[in-house]
Amino acid sequence: MKKVLEVKNITKIYKIYRSNFDRLKEVFSKKTYHKEFISNNNINFDLYEGETLGIIGVNGAGKSTILKIIAGVIEPTSGEIIRRGRVTALLELGTGFNEQLSGLENIFLNGTLIGMTQKECKEKAQDIIDFSELGSHIDEPILTYSSGMKMRLAFSIAIHSQPQIFIVDEALSVGDAHFGAKCTKALRERKKQNMSIIYVSHDLNSLKLLCDRVILLDKGKKADEGQPESVINNYNLLISQLNEADENCIIKDNTNNSYGTFDVKITYVDIKGNNSNSNTISSGEEATITIKIDSKKDIENMTVGIMIRDKFGQDIFGTNTFYHKVKIDLEENQSYVCTFEMPLNIGIGKYSVTTAIHSDENHLENCSHWYDNAANFEVAGVVDELFIGLCKLKPKIIFRKGTT
Repeated sequence: MKKVLEVKNITKIYKIYRSNFDRLKEVFSKKTYHKEFISNNNINFDLYEGETLGIIGVNGAGKSTILKIIAGVIEPTSGEIIRRGRVTALLELGTGFNEQLSGLENIFLNGTLIGMTQKECKEKAQDIIDFSELGSHIDEPILTYSSGMKMRLAFSIAIHSQPQIFIVDEALSVGDAHFGAKCTKALRERKKQNMSIIYVSHDLNSLKLLCDRVILLDKGKKADEGQPESVINNYNLLISQLNEADENCIIKDNTNNSYGTFDVKITYVDIKGNNSNSNTISSGEEATITIKIDSKKDIENMTVGIMIRDKFGQDIFGTNTFYHKVKIDLEENQSYVCTFEMPLNIGIGKYSVTTAIHSDENHLENCSHWYDNAANFEVAGVVDELFIGLCKLKPKIIFRKGTT
């Protein structure tokens, strides 16, 4: 595959001064008056033609800094960026806009700033307006726009500049669901035309849907890189802060995507249709998820949870014993079985079950065992009426003559 971007040993160090006077004193003396903050620390990766690369990490991990370096907004302290083709970045909302000018005038201004010629801006202006759905607002000053309207215009200009590399940093989180879906569709279409995308988002489902590969940054360093499901699993571990809070916290091998303190351990997970007695289940059939648990110590107020995901890794349905007010107290060296029974009213396809046991509502504080992709099953066939989509609802349909 053709490389369109090479990030080689990128380090970015910021000098932090207590005041501007300290900055001035350092210029005229040999004494150091600053502290160093390492935002990026020796980061390496490549981007290939037609690939979508996700970058995730907690706040302050260095995501925005590496994107700005790739886009050429700031220079690295050391290292090298090799770009092959036009790079367009959709970073901070409104960057490159003149608030006093109209949306139409800003198409030419912003388009020029990201590398388009005046001829390209003129040829594509109507397509940009149509995609943005701003209508008559395009002739109004940008300062009258909402944040969603600014995002519409910025994304429309950027996507029509036909970049080889398109960088998107959380911009799609602004605005309505309709335009967000439209942007996602546009990104997929451009990807088929071999545009490469670097995508940063806290929406883990969108990362699973869009990305071929994901990089996890932590404290300025590349902590993980690989398939979205595996890297996002490690991201979940990171945000739970287990790796800092307890020396006993470990990640098991990637064959079972499992992590936690393991003072309580999930030993078995299975899902079967109550009629079929197999993991090939009809939509609408009653199904049972069985979870077996071993406890190594006495521990109170624990929660057992499940999450059903589709083949793209999207969360379809999740619940836990905390939400259902089921009290769970465990005893040392005892085994337990927890079952979830429900009609499986989801669409035909392949799914996985993720399970966890932790304290309180979620796994962020004290996670004993998170078991990703613990069991797989397939929905084939439908009980009762056919339907389209992921969820089987039960509409009451009334048809009658008249207007009321």
